[in-house]
Amino acid sequence: MSGNLNELVDRYIATWNETDGARRRALVGKTFTETASYVDPMMLGDGQAGIDAMIAGAQSRFGGMRFRLSGKIDAFKDRVRFSWELGADNRDAYVKGTDFAVIADGRLQSVTGFIDQMPA
Repeated sequence: MSGNLNELVDRYIATWNETDGARRRALVGKTFTETASYVDPMMLGDGQAGIDAMIAGAQSRFGGMRFRLSGKIDAFKDRVRFSWELGADNRDAYVKGTDFAVIADGRLQSVTGFIDQMPA
């Protein structure tokens, strides 16, 4: 599963970075199950449409910044944990976080995000 897991997490990061609505919705469909959920301290989304709208809102708020994987991916059975950073290209991270997810049928069923570092 490690190859597929790396691909899944890479696609997850790419989904957060995709600003073209049609391409982002396609990535959401490949990355999240139909009934997937996402929650973190600042936002939540249910189902693929809700997650897509949530990501579009985050892109609006953090325009010009991109997500990137930080560190290694850790997995056990159907659970995965990975850290990420958000920042402008070639700049220090503005926000850092860690996501925990449950995988079902090769896609993300639920994601819980934690913010590890954020400006005041």
